[in-house]
Amino acid sequence: MFYVYVLRCADDSLYTGYTTDVQRRVKQHNDGKGAKYTKPRRPVTLVRQECYETQTEAMQREYEIKQLPKSRKEALLKND
Repeated sequence: MFYVYVLRCADDSLYTGYTTDVQRRVKQHNDGKGAKYTKPRRPVTLVRQECYETQTEAMQREYEIKQLPKSRKEALLKND
């Protein structure tokens, strides 16, 4: 399974990524070994995850979320 996840950074920004292991990836971000974007914005908190059967589906959804303005991302989070 592949997962798309959204993190809330310490500066209240949002970061979206995909992985096969959400908890491991969140730990990597918090350890400073994740994306360049999250390294100076730690700690990060997992605020959403979605599950997909294929890597292609997960990557497409990640891209879709990344294209949204922050207001739409926040609305997506409130729908959980």
